[in-house]
Amino acid sequence: MYSLATSPTSPTSPTSPTSFKARRSPLRTAPLFLFAIALSLACSPTKPATGPTQQTPRTRVVHDTVRDPDLERRVARLELRLIEKETQVDELQTRLDDTRDEVVRTMAKLQTLASRAEAASVMAEADVALQSLRTSSGGQQLPEIGQVSKLVQQSNAEFNKQNFGGALYLANQAKAIAGTGRARVAAGTRGAPRTGETPFALPIRLKVTSRGNVREGPGTNFAVVFAVDAGITLTGYAYSDEWVRVSDDQDRGGWIFRSLVGRP
Repeated sequence: MYSLATSPTSPTSPTSPTSFKARRSPLRTAPLFLFAIALSLACSPTKPATGPTQQTPRTRVVHDTVRDPDLERRVARLELRLIEKETQVDELQTRLDDTRDEVVRTMAKLQTLASRAEAASVMAEADVALQSLRTSSGGQQLPEIGQVSKLVQQSNAEFNKQNFGGALYLANQAKAIAGTGRARVAAGTRGAPRTGETPFALPIRLKVTSRGNVREGPGTNFAVVFAVDAGITLTGYAYSDEWVRVSDDQDRGGWIFRSLVGRP
């Protein structure tokens, strides 16, 4: 009787060559399949990641104030010039007031004119003041010299006309202006004019705005002459850059930084 068992060489046998080839075929094609997938992914366009949209923060613009040292120096010089002009106006106003007062007194004394001796004495004092101013100026062309000379000449002319009251008034005006000139010369004798130093048309009154030092020269590298407190009044004679040549009521002189002084 024949056996129905499958023959070892049957095509359907797991151990047959045909079955082994069928089982190895997928393993051979797997690398090719994976390579094709990788190639298709590499060639496909990359899509941007879809996530929550972030808003770009706004840039805050900060405006910085740029300081111009040259502009600040020009402003400081203009402020000094303004103080100088205001002082000139005040001086002219004072002289005008004095003139009015003198005219009133002259009109009141029409019946009792000043004596010849009194007028001659004051005229002599005015002439001495003029000569002293010329000597102490050291050849400088101070505006006070011309003004005093003119007043002395006018005073002599009125004296020759027997107008002793007018001569006395003009001589007193000459003495007052000579005093202003001597104050300028006194400030200049504290040191030779420095390079770049610009004198004022006439001495100006300044008020110390904050405590500081008065130095021997226009710079922090110069020695301190004396200290000043806020509220002290000084007299200014000239300036150099941002420094002002000043003196106090005790006749001490030196240089103070521009920002430490202002209008009285």
